[in-house]
This record gives sequence, C-alpha cells and structure tokens, in this order.
Amino acid sequence: MRVAIAGGGLAGLACAKYLVDAGHTPLVFERASVLGGLVAAWQDADGDWVETGLHAFFGAYPNMLQLLAELGISDRLQWKRHALIFNQPEKPGVLSWFDVPDLPSPINVLLSILRNNAMLTWEQKFRFALGLWPAIVRGQTYVEAMDKYTLLEWLERQGIDERVNSDIFIAASKALTFINPDEVSATIPLTAMNRFLRERYGSKIAFLDGAPPERLCQPIVDYVTARGGEVHTNVALRDIVLNEDLTVQCFVMADTAGQNRFEVTADAYVSAMSVDAIKLLLPKPWQEMPFFQKLNGLEGVPVINVQIWLDRKLPTVDHLLFSRSPLLSVYADMSETCKGYADPDKSMLELVLAPAAEWIGRSDAEIIEATLAELAKLFPNHLPEPAKVLKTAVVKTPRSVYKATPGRQAFRPEQATPIANFFLSGSYTMQPYLGSMEGAVLSGKLTAQAIAQQSPMPSTQTVANAATA
Repeated sequence: MRVAIAGGGLAGLACAKYLVDAGHTPLVFERASVLGGLVAAWQDADGDWVETGLHAFFGAYPNMLQLLAELGISDRLQWKRHALIFNQPEKPGVLSWFDVPDLPSPINVLLSILRNNAMLTWEQKFRFALGLWPAIVRGQTYVEAMDKYTLLEWLERQGIDERVNSDIFIAASKALTFINPDEVSATIPLTAMNRFLRERYGSKIAFLDGAPPERLCQPIVDYVTARGGEVHTNVALRDIVLNEDLTVQCFVMADTAGQNRFEVTADAYVSAMSVDAIKLLLPKPWQEMPFFQKLNGLEGVPVINVQIWLDRKLPTVDHLLFSRSPLLSVYADMSETCKGYADPDKSMLELVLAPAAEWIGRSDAEIIEATLAELAKLFPNHLPEPAKVLKTAVVKTPRSVYKATPGRQAFRPEQATPIANFFLSGSYTMQPYLGSMEGAVLSGKLTAQAIAQQSPMPSTQTVANAATA
C-alpha cells in the first residue's frame, strides 16, 4: 500500500519507518530543505551547525530508544551523569545538583530531593515529596485528571510552597513546555515526573553525538529508502483534493515557492505537519466535522533557540543545565556535551529562550543582547570579559509544540480520523507523552499502526507495539 506523508519531522519519519516494517511503501514530502522539523539543523558559512532547538534525550523515552536500537545507532547517544542541575541566581556561578543514586525507583528520585541542601529546606523537601505521592500511587490516571489545573494551582492544592515553585517548577515547566507554571497544565510536568518516579533511569539525560539531520534523521531515511520508500525535501503540501465521499483523492504538492505543482495519489494519506499547518489546509467539508473542529483548541507555542560561539572555554559542565533565569530556560555548552561539536579551546553555548511570546517579534540583536546580559549573571567572571563572542545564531520558531495549557488534552486528536484514508501524526496527537521528540516518534508509530490495522497487508511483518505503559 502506498502512503503519502506530508511532513519530514520525527513524526513523519517514524511513521514511514514503521510503515515499511509492515510492508507498505511510504512517500515522505518535507517542505524545508532539511529534514527533522523541530529537530532540524543546517550548516552556516563556517561549517558550524545551527540548530532549531536544544535537544536532550531522557531514559524515559522508550519509543525513541527502541527506534535507535532498531536502526542500530543507540551508541550515538552520549549519556550524562544521572542528575538534574540548576543554577542558583542568588549565588552566581554556583550550581545545585540533584544527583540520582543508582537505586530502584522511586527511591532514587526521592533521595535526590532529600540529599539536596542547596535549594530546599527540610520542610520544603518533605512537602515536595509528599505532594508527589499521589502521582506515584495513582499513576497516569491521576495525572490525566489534573489537566483541569495549572501547575501552580496543583502545587497550591498539594501544599507545596512558592519557594519550591520558583526554585524547581518554573525551570522545569519552561524546559518541558516553554511556558510558566501559572499557564501550563499540571498534567504535562506531572507526566514527566511520573515517568521519572517510575523508571530507574527515567530522568537520566543524553545528548546526540552530532547534528540531528545527519545522526538521527538520515539513518531513518536510509532505512526507509532501502526498503522501497521515498523521502523528498523542498516539496510542500498545497491542497488536499477530495472524492465525492470526502475521502482523499490526492495531495497537490509544489516546491517551496508554490511552483511546479503536481499530484500525488496513494492508498492512504498522512499529515505529519504541525497542528497549525494542517488547520490551514483542511478542506472546507472537513472543517465542519467535530473531530477536526477540535484542532482549533490547539496552537503552537513560540520558542527561540540561541547559539553563541566564544573565544575560550567557560566553566561549564558536560550536562544539561536549568538556568532558573526569567529569560532563559535550559542551556548547555555543546562543545562539551556533543562529540560532533567538541572543541578543547572554545565554548559554544546553546540556550533556549522561554517563554518567548514577547520576544519572538524582536530583532536578533535585541535577543542576543538580552541573552548576554543573563549569561553575565551565570558566568560573572567570564562575560563580557575576558570571554569574547565570536559569532551568534538566533532561530525563531513562532509555532513549536502545542501550547499545553489546562484542558488541552480534550482537544488532542487520535491518529485515525473520520476520513477512512486520512491520518494525523505529530506530538500534538493523543499519546501518553507530552509534545517532545518521544511524543513525535510514538505518534508516528501509532499512525503506522492505525494504517496497518485499517488496511492489513498479507505479510508476517507488523508494526512494533507502542510502549504506552
């Protein structure tokens, strides 16, 4: 069966991978010149990689880890010390470590909280651990029910005070969803925390050993094309043509300038684009259907990624760091954390600016100036002197993962739609992970499953079961 997939991000590529495993022939079309979507990257004039975002992999990403294993590239993940690390704004240049001991969960995570004396008092530790207990005991069912509250409201209901919120959850919320605790649905950070509490290495962090298009996306492309699939870049979906029964007759494609239009016919069709993009392309007859109307309750959140190349090493660590800055979310010295970007003499900091709504329309120069001001607080003895900025890059994503405010779970669609031959894929679709690389890969797998179940092939190969536990 031929399956046309619009979108070459992780969701579309994962969908294609699992479709070829089931004996189908996927045709992937990506509008950009590079694959990856929200994990895309490209090389500048100096040959340095400019990334769409700072991408950390967690031990609680079973579908991503399974995909890497199936592709034979698990060794491309560089695992870091099992810890979460926070800056201390009141003590510039000082880091606070939540080291997770190598013990069964949830004991290991709870001990990491109890052992940290730099950020929390013993009363706050107790309240923090006690507040997390319902998620430990009642699991994901409880977590899903908390979608009616913001994280800040949930913290108040659990008796967890403002100090814990300001010290830990603001940083965690911005890292996971790019918005603050007074906006984000409690379900999202609690989902992550529930995974960390239930899986021994769930909170352990890894970095890819190079640029995602080369080290992650290309192996998927090679796998798919070696089995008869196709992957095309610089080709965008322009129109969805319908049959009289409202099923898809064909995708109308064109280059990025809207020229050289052509039709793609298939047995099944997939949108693996962002929720904002597919809303613009929905045929008018579909727009009145309740299933598709739900999409109006979802929109992408703005995100800004900043990269700064410096003329010398800063006193950073080989890890992901939570900045606890009002401007910055997480950051890393990629010259330390990533083998492909290693430099013994110079640092390259990659930083996520969040929340970014008020910054997305500002100039790159303003963003860099504000970022450097924050870095001067994080590295008071190194910025602006003696370290000097060699160059910078600012990548703005006006609509990234869906904005996870309370009540959004009810608007997340299934991968199978009321249209028999049309499917959705993307981390915004319903799956037990938040908008993330893991959510994108799992959604692609679930989409492939839905297609295979609707139109089974006479083959012994089947799509691998999704890890939803």
